[in-house]
Formats: sequence, structure tokens, C-alpha cells
Amino acid sequence: MVDSPTADEAEAQGASAPGDLNEQINSIAGQVLELIDLGNQTPIILIDGRTGSGKTTFAAALQNRLFQKGESAPRVIHMDDLYEGWDGLQAGVDYLIRQILSPLARREGASWQEYDWTAAGTEDQEPGQASKVGARTGAWREFRGGTPLIIEGCGSLSRIAAEQADLTIWLEAEQGVRLQRLANREDSAGGDTSWFAMWTAQEADFYAREKSDEIADLVIPTD
Repeated sequence: MVDSPTADEAEAQGASAPGDLNEQINSIAGQVLELIDLGNQTPIILIDGRTGSGKTTFAAALQNRLFQKGESAPRVIHMDDLYEGWDGLQAGVDYLIRQILSPLARREGASWQEYDWTAAGTEDQEPGQASKVGARTGAWREFRGGTPLIIEGCGSLSRIAAEQADLTIWLEAEQGVRLQRLANREDSAGGDTSWFAMWTAQEADFYAREKSDEIADLVIPTD
């Protein structure tokens, strides 16, 4: 799900996973550390799932577990920082592949500019067009490898991305649970859900096309 920065930070603060997920997180951390022991210094882990399935919390818990067991903290990239607004899921997916995954596959450093959700967003806007939320005017980031890389968010697990990843995870939760999590999160962040229909339509189209839940290495329930 795309969160406002406040909501995203609020979810990330809950870095500990529920008790019934601890075993899976320990197992995944073990797999990642085994890859490092075998010589892969930059294992790439993709975590996908529908809005409200718990991706950000799961990624933070996995990051913490790997930091506890390993020698350095994994890097986490949130798809929220790559989307181009509420109607920009596919644009974010393309940006992930172009700016991050493809350079890393070529053993080059990745660099990308975060999307600023608070910007006015008037770039390339046609006269009379509804105002777009945000613009790609945020901070530039770099990643040169050498630590595990966790990428979480809707659209992170496409067929192309899966080919360049070492471990792919799909988080599954019933719709009622996901909607309740969304409502709780938006209430705590003081946000609104006017974007929800637009976003879920893009989400449904993406998952119907990419079959992310079917191509994932692991499917983990979070409800």
C-alpha cells in the first residue's frame, strides 16, 4: 500500500512481528545468511502483497533479525518512495527495475530519486487537469551492494524483478483484516482513503498480469 510519509513511519516503528511470524522470519534470515556464506554478498529479497497485508512491518522485522544475526544492517527500499503518485504503481515498478535492479544485476551501483508525496506536483500537468499529488523531486539515494537488500511494497514482485532476486515473498491476509489495518493506520496518521479505489484497481491489474502470489518462493499468511 502507498502510505503518506507519516503513516509509513508509523508502520515501520512496529518492527517486531506477531509471534506466529517469528519462526518464518528466523527461517528466512537463515536462508539469507546462508546465501552470504556461499559468496553472495548482496542477496535481494522482494516482499509483496496486497494493501494492508503487513509488508512494511514484515520487512522491518526481517531487517532487524538479519542485523542481529549478521554483521551489518540490510538496506530496505520501500516502493512508496518509487511510485509516481496514487496513479503511479506501474511507473514505480518500471523505475525499480530501471534504476535499481538492472544496475545491480550488471554489478553496478544503483541510484534513484525518491518520490516526494508532499510536493505540489505540477510538472508536465496539462491545463485543466486535476492536481497530481507529489513529484519526483525527493532525495537521491545510492546502493553499492555489500549487504542484503530488502525491497517491500505492492508491485515489487513482478516477473522481471523475480529473475533478479534471490528470495521472493508474498504476504497473504484476508480482505477484512487488510481493510481494518488500513483504517487503523489512516486514522493514526490523520489521512484519508479517497485514493483507495484508484489504487486497488491498479493493484488488481498488476497482480492479475504478474501472478505475484503464484511466482513467489514463499507465501506467508499474516492474518
